[in-house]
Amino acid sequence: MVYKFRVILDVEEDVFRDVAILSTETLEDLHNAIINSFGFDGSEVGSFYTCDDEWAQEEEIPLFETDTPGEKTMKDFQLSEILDQEKTKIIYVYDFLNMWTFFVELAAIEDKETDLTYPITLFAHGVVPNGNDFSVTNDDIFGEFEDDVDEEDYYNDEFDDNESFEEDFGYEDNY
Repeated sequence: MVYKFRVILDVEEDVFRDVAILSTETLEDLHNAIINSFGFDGSEVGSFYTCDDEWAQEEEIPLFETDTPGEKTMKDFQLSEILDQEKTKIIYVYDFLNMWTFFVELAAIEDKETDLTYPITLFAHGVVPNGNDFSVTNDDIFGEFEDDVDEEDYYNDEFDDNESFEEDFGYEDNY
């Protein structure tokens, strides 16, 4: 059987891919299909997370073993063991610095087409933003409050510039 997934990148603009893969393939194969369909180079690690119907994150399934010896990884799970007609959703996170988060939903289970090689990207919509677009600056956080801030609020005349921090708060230098 072939699993057809809608893989939605969690960004402001609509960016998604429809991917078809054999149900006997592993989560690691799905990981590779996703990063290839979105144009990532595969140099970062990722994890799948099982979830409920409301996308609430549950159990982590990492690409590689972490601290727990004998921990099951992506290569240990066939897609058909994790997903079926009843359980259709899984979360995928790639590159833990940029935290690319994908909502992966099983859209259809169909017969294999003999003229296709799987996995395959069936449809692509939207462009993946540059990773730098996710960096947050102080202007992003505080910019909207800029007009409301009175510069005087940042200065406090309560402390004498000649007193030390320890004197202001009653701490003694015990070094």
